[in-house]
Amino acid sequence: MLSSARRSLPHTLRSRAPVTRVQTAAIASISRSTGPLLQPSLRPRSAFAFKPAPFARNMSVDAAESAVRPEPDKVLQDIADYVHDFKIDSPLALETARLCLIDTIGCGLEGLRFPACANLLGPVVEGTVVPNGTKVPGTNYQLDPIRGAFNIGTQIRWLDYNDCFLAAEWGHPSDNLGAILAVADHLSRKGQTFTVGDVLEAMIKAHEIQGGLALLNSFNRVGLDHVVLVKVASTAVVSKMLGLDRAQTIDAISQAFADGQSLRTYRHAPNTGSRKSWAAGDACARAVNIALLVQRGEKGMPSVLTAKTWGFYDVLFKSKPFEFQMPFGTYIMENVLFKISYPAEFHAQTAVEAAHILHNKLKEMGKSSDDIKSIRIRTQEAAMRIINKKGPLDNFADRDHDINYMVAYPLIFGELTSQSYTDESAKDPRIDVLRAKITCVEDKQFSTEYHEPSKRSIGNAITVELNDGTVLEEVEIEYPVGHKRRRQEGTPLLLQKFDRHIKPHFDSARQATIQKYVDDAEALYKLPVDKFTDLFVKA
Repeated sequence: MLSSARRSLPHTLRSRAPVTRVQTAAIASISRSTGPLLQPSLRPRSAFAFKPAPFARNMSVDAAESAVRPEPDKVLQDIADYVHDFKIDSPLALETARLCLIDTIGCGLEGLRFPACANLLGPVVEGTVVPNGTKVPGTNYQLDPIRGAFNIGTQIRWLDYNDCFLAAEWGHPSDNLGAILAVADHLSRKGQTFTVGDVLEAMIKAHEIQGGLALLNSFNRVGLDHVVLVKVASTAVVSKMLGLDRAQTIDAISQAFADGQSLRTYRHAPNTGSRKSWAAGDACARAVNIALLVQRGEKGMPSVLTAKTWGFYDVLFKSKPFEFQMPFGTYIMENVLFKISYPAEFHAQTAVEAAHILHNKLKEMGKSSDDIKSIRIRTQEAAMRIINKKGPLDNFADRDHDINYMVAYPLIFGELTSQSYTDESAKDPRIDVLRAKITCVEDKQFSTEYHEPSKRSIGNAITVELNDGTVLEEVEIEYPVGHKRRRQEGTPLLLQKFDRHIKPHFDSARQATIQKYVDDAEALYKLPVDKFTDLFVKA
């Protein structure tokens, strides 16, 4: 038997030639396969008394991953605890939420007037009417809550005219109303008790989750769009609305973080397009779907954020954990920014206001935009990165995200409305001529005060030089009219904005009924959600 084994070995081994690693492995393989046939006393002597190769001694014995499920990540637990346990007792937050609800519904109705928006809405299968389904304001659609969330979320965001919160990350917390209203309306029609007051509390919490994550964590710097925060916040609050317990809510939030996240490229040149207008609707729909899946028993991923290699931090956030400036409370809703005067990306709001002032100044002087030689805009770092564009602008979405267009248009026409971004409006050659004369520069103080919790200003300043050498006095505005510091001035204007948005959709009798509830805060809080939505649906 031994001689047979020896004959099976390569000649080089039998002749005591130097042994390679491959040959060592071959000997080991033969030894294992022959087992007890090669007893220690019968094994070949010196020629086969090999020492283990160095690489074999250094190999790991067991590199398997541990299957022990850890405690859920602290961020997941903190969000779930906030949603389930925090009591809203801030009159300022509740009143601001009421204004936010009114404004957001109005923005959705205005979005419907644009065919590109209306074309995306309705059921997947034309003509479908879902029993006890979500009703969509401004339409006669009655949809499942997932599709309903997409419809409501898309119309809200279409014109970039709803609220805003700016920090390390930017976003529009009222986007979450797409999910909140869709679920609340559906559950109300099934017989569950949900009032507008419940919706307002859900809005405050969704605002706080989205804004709390945005304060110190910049998703845009890793190429992710802020709608990831809409998905997370909506999932959290909708989970509670659907009756999920704390553990299930944690599961649902983890699923939201694991869900494929949107790239910001559709908000930036050269890829700017209308997806930026329905991305929040998509996030709302995904949030509702995730919560419903967990309601049916789907489990979560406890270390979805912190898992090495495979978690959110390592895969999408450059291995950096989230930071938080303050505990979850009511800060975000209390400090939210309303877009009141202009449908313009928020970093440009004060620049647009300054441009209107300068337009009037030119008129007083008997001059026009044709007399302008150059324009300098001092702005914040965020505006420099996301809305400062040169060259041809391709579409509506391109134009409402270019500070140069948003300043040039009111300098020429003395106005900036949703219609100002259409292809027809953009045909005027004076717009691009004036855009080419604009230079944007970062003002470090504006950038600093943009992040200060006590200020959160969005400053812009414009200087205009005329062809005859005259330099107009610079117009500087730190806070837009929708800022908390200008809330008293802005609230009547916000209600006028809502009035403008409902007029094209409803007759005077319906408008009067709507205004009755809008003006009576106490009656609005107590109104069942389905009755509230019915105020805005069409037969």
